[in-house]
Amino acid sequence: MFTGIVQGVGTVADIARHGGETRLTLSPRFSLTDYVRGESIAVNGVCLTVESFSSGAFTAYASAETMTVSNLGLLRPGAPVNLERALRLGDRLGGHLVSGHVDALATVRSIRQAGESRLCRLEFPVRLAAQIIPKGSVALDGVSLTVNDCGQDYLEVNVIPATQGETTISGWTPGTRVNLETDVIGKYVERMLGPWGAGPDSTRRPGITPDFLREHGFGF
Repeated sequence: MFTGIVQGVGTVADIARHGGETRLTLSPRFSLTDYVRGESIAVNGVCLTVESFSSGAFTAYASAETMTVSNLGLLRPGAPVNLERALRLGDRLGGHLVSGHVDALATVRSIRQAGESRLCRLEFPVRLAAQIIPKGSVALDGVSLTVNDCGQDYLEVNVIPATQGETTISGWTPGTRVNLETDVIGKYVERMLGPWGAGPDSTRRPGITPDFLREHGFGF
């Protein structure tokens, strides 16, 4: 589990492909020590497991599925990536709960200045619309951001100067493909409401009605 507070940027040092599977060697551009074999590190918001490491780099395996659903498959040697080690119990939760499981690729459609901030609009698959709400949280390339505005297939986020300076967002341009993870709490709510016609698992049962409430012990 992560928070979306990126610790720093790293560089892709090497990419070793074996069919659809890949091993990535990544070199942090900041002090990242005390590696533990098997620990989780989010790379552009994708939870990867450290297989091996040296003083200046670590190697992680990415399955064919991971390479397909995320922008890791678009990386080339020398590319920058956002890095965050897994949350430790008792740490500050400065962003929001991020699982490191990417839901889809979003596409940057426009970027404009808003004072010192950058207002970025991104397009995402319509199937995720119910999980994205105004003033809710999303992770974009592993960065926890607040949704300023959204519609059925787009969202807007305001990126402050500190975030621009410490993440790969400074390099976004229209057309950039970005890893999108919606709020995990919203996913569970949607799943629980599914049988009542409010989610992807809807069985088209009638919605919540006075008769339904009476039947389930809610007297009024």
